[in-house]
Amino acid sequence: MFTIAALTFLLASAVVAFPTSNRTGVLNAPRKIGRRCTGEIQSLADVAAAEECTTIVIGGFTVPAGETFALAPPDGASVSLAGAITFAFKEWAGPLMTITGNDITFNGGGHELLGQGDQYWASDFSRGSGGVTKPDPMLVLDIGGSFTNLKIVNSPERAIAIEGSSLTVSGITVDNFVLHAIAGKRILTGELGANTDGFDVAANDVTIESSTVANQDDCLAINRGTNIVFSGNTCSGGHGISVGSISGDTTVSNVQITGNTVTSSVNGLRIKTDATASGSTVSNVVYSNNKLSGITAFGVLIDQSYPSTLGTPGTGVVINTVTFSGTNTIAVGSSAKRVEVNCGSTSSCDGTWNWAGLTVTGGAAGAVKNAPVSGGSF
Repeated sequence: MFTIAALTFLLASAVVAFPTSNRTGVLNAPRKIGRRCTGEIQSLADVAAAEECTTIVIGGFTVPAGETFALAPPDGASVSLAGAITFAFKEWAGPLMTITGNDITFNGGGHELLGQGDQYWASDFSRGSGGVTKPDPMLVLDIGGSFTNLKIVNSPERAIAIEGSSLTVSGITVDNFVLHAIAGKRILTGELGANTDGFDVAANDVTIESSTVANQDDCLAINRGTNIVFSGNTCSGGHGISVGSISGDTTVSNVQITGNTVTSSVNGLRIKTDATASGSTVSNVVYSNNKLSGITAFGVLIDQSYPSTLGTPGTGVVINTVTFSGTNTIAVGSSAKRVEVNCGSTSSCDGTWNWAGLTVTGGAAGAVKNAPVSGGSF
């Protein structure tokens, strides 16, 4: 016969799973309630036991080659990193690490996740996903809550894929700059490591702020989602800040790109939609108070012909309302185009395109095709 004390202990200790109804992540694990304990992880063998606790401390260790560090804390858990995590080298599909859960507070303590991308890229620098098989992405965040204070070094391909909604990401450094160094003379010819995106977003209600990305592809790529904020970040060496590419049956809406700095990048601000896509919309994208310099190809590029650049545009994706407010300044190189807009029709690019807050200098003027752009200096 159970006593009240015994029954209370059992209820407090239970791990209860039930379906999640308000999240859109791909992994989308069931919700669970953990015990009030501290779980320590020093190897993958410790993960299952630690996941029963509402406080989890991850020490520094090496994840064996070909294995994913998959962490699914209970609801409301606090997770901290106490040392560097190294992912041993192996040619395989990945991902290297996944975190799944609801209302998670993750603090990296300034420590590093070491992807060893230099080993993958050493003989395969400019081929991206078409070369040797590389784990991708390095880190999948299918969580709600907060994720802060972490450094990712040398991701083999994409650094962070965000697939969980209601998440704030801040104080993150993505350092893939060493990939330039291992290329040797190839950096002089402009060959860059493809697919080393900093943040890929496919989720709702996501804020990414006060973070730094040094890489060779998109600093930010928004592939799907509503209510997305990218604020106060620094990007360098890559392809700038992107919405897309947008494929079929996809919605992106209410995007705020504000107060960011982009330097030494191929593109500045870009919206790219697949030429053959249909049933998709991109609406209410607002750029405010961003500063960009050293842009080598396009200051602003809005193109409905992806994967071709300025090819024959499609009309199956509607881009509705693109705004430049406040003060957005972009300085492009002598061989770059200041602005290019390549829309398939006036119905596939509609709404209000008030660009009064945009100033682009340098380079050459581009063309605005089938878009209701007004205002701005470019």
